[in-house]
Amino acid sequence: MSADFDFGGEVALITGVGGALGSAVADAFLDAGATVCGSDIIEPNTEDFLLAEPERVDFYQADFSDEADVAETVEAVVDEHGRLDYLLNVAGTWRGGTPIHETDLDTFDFLFDVNLKTMFLASKHAIPHLRDTEGAIVSVSARTSLEGGEGDGIYRATKAGIRLLTETIAEENLGSVRANAVMPSVIDTPMNREMMPDADTESWVDPRDIAAVILFLCSDAATVTSGAAVPVYGEV
Repeated sequence: MSADFDFGGEVALITGVGGALGSAVADAFLDAGATVCGSDIIEPNTEDFLLAEPERVDFYQADFSDEADVAETVEAVVDEHGRLDYLLNVAGTWRGGTPIHETDLDTFDFLFDVNLKTMFLASKHAIPHLRDTEGAIVSVSARTSLEGGEGDGIYRATKAGIRLLTETIAEENLGSVRANAVMPSVIDTPMNREMMPDADTESWVDPRDIAAVILFLCSDAATVTSGAAVPVYGEV
């Protein structure tokens, strides 16, 4: 059984649109008829930009850990399209491999900037516009945010922060903006396959399946869901 959603006339902003998950989310919203605005620090038509048809997306190159860039981008989206209905906080990355006492401060700062600060700043500047359209935010947390673990505690902390900020945004905007998070485990991406060449990929989740859940959480079918952290890591 499949579900079809109509997002015609609505505008979605996706951060990290050039990555494997961001591009899958963009494709899902485009297929549903939305106007898709995408932002990334990486330019289209480069090796690391994975969106197959970037010309279908209104692209804004920006560093979403820089508040001036975020404010300018959000205002440009609203000025050019007249509204903002959905914010998809997909920008993020992983670093790990060392215990806390061996982790560099630069790694701490980098992960909090890329994972948590981008989500905070994008949400901060989008919320006033999302209130106007009674829109929705979906952010990407992680299954590992539910507990501590060896070697990637800083990453886990950033993703736990995303869950908590999601719950806060939902509470602060009851009746006007819905906010939810998804929690993947290992996503089946080219980068993860390169980083873990000997791993068993059978349980890895296709980015398109996660994108489908994100689409659902923004749809009218999920109007009673806000403040949730939704598992998207398969039956493992």
